[in-house]
Amino acid sequence: MRKMGIMSIMLLSSLLCPATLCFASDYAFTLDESGIPALAGERSAIVVISDLHLGMDDRYAETQGNRAPLVDFLQKVRRAPNIKELVVAGDLVDEWFIPADTETYAGKTQKEFVQAVAANNKEVFDAFNSIILDGKIKVTYVPGNHDLLIDSESIQTILPGMNEVRDVRGLGTYSPEGHAEIAIEHGHRYNFFCAPDPISHKDIAPGSILPPGYFFTRIATLSVVEGKPEPGKIRPAVVPNSLGESQNLEFIYWQMWDALMKELPIKEDFEEKIIRTNLDGFTQTYAMSDLMPRQATEGGVIDVNLFKGIQDTWDERQALNNVAVKIPVREALMKAASSAETDNQAVVQYFHNPASDKRIVIFGHTHESRVIPSETHDGKSAVYVNSGTWIDKNNNLPTMTFVVIAPQGSSRHAGLYHYSHEGAITTLDTLKLEGF
Repeated sequence: MRKMGIMSIMLLSSLLCPATLCFASDYAFTLDESGIPALAGERSAIVVISDLHLGMDDRYAETQGNRAPLVDFLQKVRRAPNIKELVVAGDLVDEWFIPADTETYAGKTQKEFVQAVAANNKEVFDAFNSIILDGKIKVTYVPGNHDLLIDSESIQTILPGMNEVRDVRGLGTYSPEGHAEIAIEHGHRYNFFCAPDPISHKDIAPGSILPPGYFFTRIATLSVVEGKPEPGKIRPAVVPNSLGESQNLEFIYWQMWDALMKELPIKEDFEEKIIRTNLDGFTQTYAMSDLMPRQATEGGVIDVNLFKGIQDTWDERQALNNVAVKIPVREALMKAASSAETDNQAVVQYFHNPASDKRIVIFGHTHESRVIPSETHDGKSAVYVNSGTWIDKNNNLPTMTFVVIAPQGSSRHAGLYHYSHEGAITTLDTLKLEGF
């Protein structure tokens, strides 16, 4: 199914916004030192960015050309008189987008790896640290999936004084002080392939939370580096069997892997040990045959070496990851690649959940920035905003996007904006919610 274009989604958002609940606004946001006219000198605006994907090595790092504009943006945030808080909603440091045949930490510790990322992106981290040292703007970090292993000790070596928010290892949900109505998280908590998995590898990597998406990304990065070559060897086929629901789900899991390998092939053979780890308890080097389900005979049992039985532990994994409204495993598997499904979970987990009081939810993760109006279970206006990404290339979608929440009396302005290489800010979409 073809994805809707970003502008189409934004138009649809405007059409779906009932006048009694929320309404489009032409909010005059600026980072100029003159300030936001509507706030009259008040420091209350919250800026959210995500998915910076800052890497250790420019041979494969996704954010290079956009580093200078990011520095410029951060410097303007620092000087802006109305900004109260800057939130980084995950994927700040990237330890996933690394070729499969390259050891993630390059033989170093996690702390040394993080410091190497900071050194490779020195101007960016200098800009972050200047904001933190000034003490005027609170800087908060919520982990994403590409940095779900990065611990506080490592973060504090490169960003001392940054506020960090985690509820379980690899996950965090944040409500800025005084704003219980807001929830900010990366969005990977609800994704079968990206949510922390503390269950699957208790035997070979005790304490590990790495999900299969980590290995997906390592293979995908290798394919990109190799120029998407012809596959080195035809992969063994897997076909459905009649051995029950768990096996049906295992087949769907194989289909997801198979689709990846068709889209992002590698030249290495199926049995070739190429995926180097040495992190989070993993010490071995793995082949595609370790990761992809296989069948000894056509129609026989579907089995796999890594993530064995992962389809059967999804409910338990969700409970450990503090998922409020459980997602059925078949749905989670089949919709794992859908950005729209990530967006939908904002509605499911927050707006339509009677236990939730959130009216503004911000995710990243999908790299698809958008504003979608909604309504809570008790009929109040609500809005979901995806903050997008700052990577250089984003599949013809906007990059260098950010979110602003501007409280003003009993209303909240939620805006999505684009930052250009020339330093201009363009409004993509804004909504005003009343009744706070």
